[in-house]
Amino acid sequence: MDIAGYSASIFIGISLGLIGGGGSILTVPVLVYLFSLDAVLATAYSLFIVGSTSVVGSFSYFKKGLVNIKTAIVFGIPSIAAIFLTREYLLPAIPQDVFTIGSYTITKNMLLMLLFAILMIAASYSMIRKDGQANDGATHKQQFNYFQILLQGIFIGVVTGLIGAGGGFLIIPALVNLLKLPMKTAVGTSLVIISINSLMGFLFSLSHTSVQWGFLLSIASIAIIGILIGSYLSTKIKATKLKPAFGWFVLVMGIYIIVKETLLH
Repeated sequence: MDIAGYSASIFIGISLGLIGGGGSILTVPVLVYLFSLDAVLATAYSLFIVGSTSVVGSFSYFKKGLVNIKTAIVFGIPSIAAIFLTREYLLPAIPQDVFTIGSYTITKNMLLMLLFAILMIAASYSMIRKDGQANDGATHKQQFNYFQILLQGIFIGVVTGLIGAGGGFLIIPALVNLLKLPMKTAVGTSLVIISINSLMGFLFSLSHTSVQWGFLLSIASIAIIGILIGSYLSTKIKATKLKPAFGWFVLVMGIYIIVKETLLH
């Protein structure tokens, strides 16, 4: 399964490079099901892998001037605060056995994977549907509804902290719809926000996580190769054509996780 895991890791980066999100949707299932990691440890590892990969991916957007720094800061501050509180207090507070129905027990690992599956299904919907904001050339006056950004940032921070997902599929629609950023700028800015959120989340996890650095760095390196491939392919292939196909794949994966955790566990 290790070979399958390392092979799958390259697609974590490719998806981030091509569509500016989706990498974390693959990372946790790869770590849990192909490398047999504990779900809580997988969320911490996912934060490092997605964060470091997104840092590399954001460089090309920086060079092209497709990153809105003000937006990244305004969005990032409430997210980082929410990630810290979630990793430090909420996640450790969840008991190993969450609740029992008859002879069936929902464990902490099962709960995290089920939450992850629900997130995957929600993500798949945003990828599959026709996006009216897909016009890269559209220019709008940027608006800052600070209250909406605060709420969105907190929500994404909780999601990132709880299940190790960068939340690109949530961040990009918020940047386009709430802040009126052009799509390519939204993708570049999303990668910066994901980088900051994920790496900060990993740092907040270090005090109660035993890290196998050799393994973690090898997966991150493969994912980084993937994002370089994805960034190159993004100049040749329109992300709007790939997004629905990736969305259907994510939907199937989400359903599989629910079935595996509830019926096949």
